[in-house]
Amino acid sequence: MDTTLVLENIAKHVKLSEGEEARFISLLSEKKLHKREVLHKEGEICRHSAFVTDGALKGYSVDKTGGEHVLNFAVSGWWIADMYSLFSKRPGVIIIEALADSRVLLLSRDSQEILFNEVPKLERFFRILVENSLVANQQRLLDNLSLSAEDRYLSFIKKYAFVLQCAPLHTIASYLGITPEFLSKIRRNISQ
Repeated sequence: MDTTLVLENIAKHVKLSEGEEARFISLLSEKKLHKREVLHKEGEICRHSAFVTDGALKGYSVDKTGGEHVLNFAVSGWWIADMYSLFSKRPGVIIIEALADSRVLLLSRDSQEILFNEVPKLERFFRILVENSLVANQQRLLDNLSLSAEDRYLSFIKKYAFVLQCAPLHTIASYLGITPEFLSKIRRNISQ
């Protein structure tokens, strides 16, 4: 199990000793996902946060008519979970699925709580992650309200370059809140 990337991710925010790193690593498990394999299903209680070491995942919900609503992506070096379910311990509505063959490191909520007690710096680290997630979600909401679809797509290209290679057009359109046909038109206009 290669933990280099996740330790680098932590080191951006807190400095762990070798012993603290070893304790953190001891509580991780690795999972390989094939393209389109589901990591978390709607109606399940989310019991793990997943750190993507390779590949890309999407988090989405499905409405009553079968329409897919993409809420977020996680590429290599990012964390993903059904946050509502993870924290409330209630069944979630988010489906987390691999967009490409992927590898993730899983940290259970129970193990996270153990780490908070044994390595308080990790509680700070995960607080920073949650704060960053709230800021990103607020920015996305503001962008959806104030930016044109083309500007949202250009921003998406910068943030999720790898997703462009592995996600179908309808998935990207869903994330941007537009139809696939309109996204095709935007892409044609940009390429000209």
